[in-house]
Amino acid sequence: MKKIILCISMVIMILSCGIVFACESPSSTVDEPLMGGWNETDSPEVPQHILEIFNKATNGMVGVGYKPVAYLGYQVVAGENHCILCQAKVVYPNSRPYYALVYVYEDLKGNATISNIVKLDIAELNR
Repeated sequence: MKKIILCISMVIMILSCGIVFACESPSSTVDEPLMGGWNETDSPEVPQHILEIFNKATNGMVGVGYKPVAYLGYQVVAGENHCILCQAKVVYPNSRPYYALVYVYEDLKGNATISNIVKLDIAELNR
């Protein structure tokens, strides 16, 4: 019984120390972007500078047209990754639009490229 009480006490002490360190950590402030992690935006509205980055990355793309609908978030790396929800449509008569997540990478020099495009299948998301 004494061993159980001692183990429980030690776990509580360890957890309480972890909570104190987490609260005191300067990197835990809400206003600072999470380095390496994805940061959600305050508003889904696509800011003008993100539209410019998006247009730079998609300039010259053929076959599918992408229209930004919402700016979902960004990731600070050696540059920045941006996630943009887009309405996409194959450039073909009577094609049906669909939605896709378009990931754009902007390097430290301001160059922008598409790093990934994920087609959203609404039927699959509901399973």
